[in-house]
Amino acid sequence: MHIHQMSVSYVPEQDRVLMRVNTREGEEMRVWLTRRLMAGLWPLLTRLLTDHLLKLEDAGTSLTSADDSLKKMLADFRKEEFLRKADFDTPFQPAEPAQLPLGEDPLLITDVDATPMAGGPLRLTFNERLPTGEKPRSFNLEMKPKLMQGLMHLLDTALQQSRWRESFVSDAPVEEPSVDEDPAGRKPRYLN
Repeated sequence: MHIHQMSVSYVPEQDRVLMRVNTREGEEMRVWLTRRLMAGLWPLLTRLLTDHLLKLEDAGTSLTSADDSLKKMLADFRKEEFLRKADFDTPFQPAEPAQLPLGEDPLLITDVDATPMAGGPLRLTFNERLPTGEKPRSFNLEMKPKLMQGLMHLLDTALQQSRWRESFVSDAPVEEPSVDEDPAGRKPRYLN
């Protein structure tokens, strides 16, 4: 499968993220990503991409012993470098006529297997395991680091729109409200 275009968008009515992938062969894969799935997938993909970028950067130097802040700074630098060159302005063009090898309805992804491949690409296997015990539907994407960085950017944009990312990615430690800080002595309220 040769990826031509990707689209990732938050669909508020479904409270899900819809990912669409077009191939050069005219096929389109559609999947739903839930908040539960993204809470585990986002940190995994971030770590795998950072590790992969560090391996590419590690041409004779030892970055494996570098502290986490240096690794994050290097990964952020590579991300910014990629984003300056990437094309996110071209609208997603559905394949005409659409060949939908996975069917008309998007797969509701229950798990993703991420496997670093020798030579650079990362293989992502998107699985829909049905509770009825039917044969799971799935498909693979092999992505080089630049394409993976593009997917991460699209996912990040959708996560910001959904406001999910705030619950599982934090730039700063969150302080718990204190009862002592409330002059009325009321307990803090948490809303879902």
